[in-house]
Amino acid sequence: MKKAKIYKPSKTAMQSGLGKLNKWIIEFKTKNTGINPLMGWESSTDTLSELKLEFSTKELAIEYAKKNKIKFELIEPQERKIVKKSYADNFTK
Repeated sequence: MKKAKIYKPSKTAMQSGLGKLNKWIIEFKTKNTGINPLMGWESSTDTLSELKLEFSTKELAIEYAKKNKIKFELIEPQERKIVKKSYADNFTK
């Protein structure tokens, strides 16, 4: 059976905004990874490892996985906590 993980990607360190973070991704897990003897890179013979499917909602991603009989692990996003404070707070304490 195919195994996959469904997650919502987090922003990279190079992003300051929150745009383009509203998609859900199905990424397939690979079993047999090995070291390429020529270049020394990690590689696999499983072509599903190169595939990432994007969905607009979590429900669509789950529905796709169930429809195609893919075992999946759902990883919920961790929402960041925004602490609002004033610039003056730096000098009052």
